[in-house]
Amino acid sequence: QVQLVESGGGLVQPGGSLRLSCAASGSIFRIFTMGWYRQAPGKQREFVAQTTSGGTTNYADSVKGRFTISRDNAKNTVDLQMNSLKPEDTAVYYCNARPEFPNGINYWGKGTLVTVSS
Repeated sequence: QVQLVESGGGLVQPGGSLRLSCAASGSIFRIFTMGWYRQAPGKQREFVAQTTSGGTTNYADSVKGRFTISRDNAKNTVDLQMNSLKPEDTAVYYCNARPEFPNGINYWGKGTLVTVSS
């Protein structure tokens, strides 16, 4: 069992920055790919960024160059640094843990709201 708790959301003006953090507990963090997804009002949940246990990172085209994902295996945390925020980044952001072994369970946090508005 893995528990994921997100923090760091809030209201920010366009062009501003926020840092989201996800704390994981309950299992072996270092054999999970950790990711961030988001869901805007009226839209489907979409991929934002991920980092594998080996440190390989991937980003959605819409956030490349603005967002940076990082993980600390010693602290069981994964962060998302978001810069140059745009109104279209407004969404609930969810932390995801996907096991890097067969037949594992995909875990989700409850989400944290990011609102980009002036």
